[in-house]
Formats: sequence, C-alpha cells, structure tokens
Amino acid sequence: MRKIFAVLMFLLSVTAQAADIAIVIHGGAGTIKKANMSEETEQAYRQKLAESVQKGYAVLKQGGNSLDAVVAAIQNMENSPLFNAGKGAVFTWDETHELDASIMEGKTLNAGAVAGVSRIKSPIAAAKAVMEKSVHVMLSGVGAEHFAQQQQLEMVDNRYFDTDRRREALHKVKAKLLNNDHAMQVSQDMTDYKFGTVGAVALDNQGNLAAGTSTGGMTAKRWGRIGDSPIIGAGTYADNASCAVSATGHGEYFIRYHVAADICARVKYQGKSVAEAGDEVISQLLAKAGGDGGVIILDSKGNIAMPFNTAGMYRASIDTQGKVTVKIYSDEVE
Repeated sequence: MRKIFAVLMFLLSVTAQAADIAIVIHGGAGTIKKANMSEETEQAYRQKLAESVQKGYAVLKQGGNSLDAVVAAIQNMENSPLFNAGKGAVFTWDETHELDASIMEGKTLNAGAVAGVSRIKSPIAAAKAVMEKSVHVMLSGVGAEHFAQQQQLEMVDNRYFDTDRRREALHKVKAKLLNNDHAMQVSQDMTDYKFGTVGAVALDNQGNLAAGTSTGGMTAKRWGRIGDSPIIGAGTYADNASCAVSATGHGEYFIRYHVAADICARVKYQGKSVAEAGDEVISQLLAKAGGDGGVIILDSKGNIAMPFNTAGMYRASIDTQGKVTVKIYSDEVE
C-alpha cells in the first residue's frame, strides 16, 4: 500500500508541475486583402495553417518539447508552395534561391541559425542542428550546407524550390527595378508585397518556450542579402523569463530595431503583457519608422499576441484551453 501511495503522490506531483501547452504560427504578413484573393486560394491557406498548427500541437500533446513542436509546424509550411519558405521560396535576382532560418529555446537561451543556403530541404531542421550539434549559433552558405550533410539532413537541387508563381513575381519585380534604374529598395509598388516568411512559437508541458523562423527572403534580392529571420533578437527570440517571438516583415527594419528581443525585454524588464509589448513595438515604434510586418508572441503562462501593421497576416494558434483559431485579415477579431 505504501508503494502504491508513493506512486500516486509522485504522479500527482508531476501533474501539478506540468504546465499548460500552447502554440502559435504565422505564414507571413503584407497586403493580404480578401478582395484580392479567390475563395479557393483563401481556403487553401486556411487549411494549411490549420494543418501546420495541429502538427506542432500534436507534438506538445504527446509530451514532446517546444523545440520539436516548432520544427514540426514550420516544416509543414516549408513543404508547401503557399509560403515563402522551403518549397515556396522566392527567387533571387539571379533566379536561384537562398534560404534562411533560426531557432531558439527559452530555457537555456541556446540558439541556432543558417543563412544563404541553397540546397538544404528544411532550413529550420538545419538551424536546430546548428544549435544542438555545433558550438556555433549561425552558419552560412556552402559551409552551412557541408555541416548539414555531415548531420545527414536531406539535401536537394536548388531547382526543387522553383515554382511558377514565384518566377512570375520575380520577372515583375525585375522589370520595375530595371525601369527604376536598378533601385536598391524594393518598394511596396514594385511587388505584391506579401512577406511569406513562416514561424512558430510554442510552450511545452515543462513550461519551456521556443521560437523558430524560416524564409526564402526577399524577391529579387542581390549580393547575398540576409534579412532578419536568421538573426537572433531580430526575427527570432525566446526566453522563459519573458516570451517567445517569431517575426515576419521588412527585415531591414526588424534588424535595426531588434524587434523580437525588444518585445521580450519590455515584458521582462517593464512588466508589460505580451499584447502591450507587441503593440508598442509593431504598431507604434516600427510603424512610425516605416517598417511593415508583424510578430507572433507567446509567454510562459500561455498568453498569446499576434500584432501586425499590415492589411493581413497568415496566422493560427491553439491556446492553453485547446481553442483553435485560424485568421488571415486584419478585420478578423482576435
């Protein structure tokens, strides 16, 4: 009887210590308007978002950690041509693909990232391998690919990432840039202005947060341009003492304003809620500077915020009560 009682007490203590679980994902932000999207396309996005957030949640539900949940959700979007990550990555000026990704865990502040890779099928898996299997935080280009091969990650030909939709977008942007004397800045009127970067933040049953982001970058980018997605503190950040953040938007602004880390710092040092901190940075600071985009935020209590300053942001979440939400437009009530 004593042994049975001891086992029961142990199980009760474990249950009492277990935290709620939650996950939030995004698939990009920008001029995403209902009037410009067919019903079929809208349903495809909603279905893929729902599927992706469920993939991550399933990991958490089975007792998995937040890092694995983030990877599962992001890989599902990397494998879809709908998003600017993995299979649906945009084209560079030279009609190739250069992909970036990063991941971070909130318990240890350990992080990993890859930048400018062209043959790794799942950049987010490579970022996780850098974090767990190397002494480095970020690897780039050919070196990152050699490392990925050593870790036995799946490699593909660069043409694997080709899609007709992205090629058409590239040709439109290049034509406008050439007519504008090779403008250094790709402005809003030069492209369809959808930032299709994908990301996820998760809270596991041990109370640990994680964040990850994966992207194909900017259409017609040149000179090895790298955005915010692989930069810890800019596009990705996680700290159990504050929150987890993944960003999508005009990367140059997110780098300059250290967006992801700034949001977490406001939560940690100023006692702001994730909603307050996110609004201050995205809707006020960043918007006034001309930076467009959004973030998903999750804290260790399961509080969720998804602020953005654009017409829409592909987003989905499953909160601590198991409630599923999938939204696209700005006028959908949070």
